[in-house]
Amino acid sequence: MNDHTDYDAIVLAGGAARRLGGADKPALSVGGRPLLDRVLAACPDAASTVVVGPGRPTARPVVRALEDPPGGGPLAALEAGLQHTTAPVVLVLSADLPFLTAATVHDLLAAAAGGPGSGGGAAPRDGAMLRDASGRDQPLVAAYRSGPLRRELARLRAGHGTLAGLPLRALWAELVLERVPDDRSTASFDCDTWEDIDAARARIREHGTVLDEWITAVKAELGIELDVDTAALLDLARDAAHGVARPAAPLTTFLVGYAAGQQGRDVQELTDRAAALANRWAAEAEGTEGAARSGGATGDEAKPAE
Repeated sequence: MNDHTDYDAIVLAGGAARRLGGADKPALSVGGRPLLDRVLAACPDAASTVVVGPGRPTARPVVRALEDPPGGGPLAALEAGLQHTTAPVVLVLSADLPFLTAATVHDLLAAAAGGPGSGGGAAPRDGAMLRDASGRDQPLVAAYRSGPLRRELARLRAGHGTLAGLPLRALWAELVLERVPDDRSTASFDCDTWEDIDAARARIREHGTVLDEWITAVKAELGIELDVDTAALLDLARDAAHGVARPAAPLTTFLVGYAAGQQGRDVQELTDRAAALANRWAAEAEGTEGAARSGGATGDEAKPAE
């Protein structure tokens, strides 16, 4: 579990979305990408990813599953997804989390692998779930150990004859779960209503996040994996625009990205080199202008009279 690769992911993408008027919620777009694809992007290193719900196109390959009966609720969907997993830890996510990140996923996986329960007893943890800023547990943003999860689902099925319609809280009543705080309720923000969708779309465009969100969306659209230091590229664009010419800014940043992708080189190193070149270019221009202002001779004026 040290490299967080020994886990499978189950994304629950069914449900009637009644508060959305029956819209296909996982397919709704936030920041130019379907909600389901945004969730899948947060767990790219899962050994296997199972999407439980109606078939939809996805940005990366997944295993398809459907609960029995269809529309039977989250526990029936979870059982259907588990049939396609073999890893010792299972990441369980809902398909409507626009701000879930790989960092939060890795925090959950690390907490699930943390050993003794938080109460100090000898029992090992059965997993970890997110807890939002209001103190509410989020069982659909969680990492569970496969054995205890299967055991509890079997217990519930035996006791009720079915998992259909059972509430989620029935699942974790007997599980020892670490709580991972989501202090700003960002990763746990889910989209149940059109107001939630509007709020997510507005947050995507906030000044402090819009560029990173845009770059992430472009990379996903183009199918590329490339770390991008937004601040460094913006500094480079500024230097190129000031030291060379305004159109040099987008062209230079394009060339840096192209070189990084083609040569497998570090973007920061290439950015630094291109910025240094732009600064040298600017220094030469300023030196020439300074010489002209001071009356220094250039070109033919420097030649001795014959």
